Amino acid sequence: MEIREFQQIIDRMYSHHDRQRGSAKTFLWFVEEVGELASAIATRDDPQNLREEFADVLAWLVTLANVEGVDLEEAVRKFTEGCPGCGKMTCECGAKLT
Repeated sequence: MEIREFQQIIDRMYSHHDRQRGSAKTFLWFVEEVGELASAIATRDDPQNLREEFADVLAWLVTLANVEGVDLEEAVRKFTEGCPGCGKMTCECGAKLT
């Protein structure tokens, strides 16, 4: 599945709720899901839950992008050409190490 296709599926399913909720509240839901993912990573006791939390985070990120009118497939294209910092496919700049 392409990123754009997933974004369209989420939009069809939830856009009527998401646009009413708005960006600020959608962002709060996204952050809550990130927290749940952090807990799942920390405990590592339930692989199924870990997969579900990754999926939830991705779905809420896509939802937020939809509310903001951002095409995520286009937005992430910059990473297909190499590291945005050093331009290499295997990052050598170390910009995000800390």
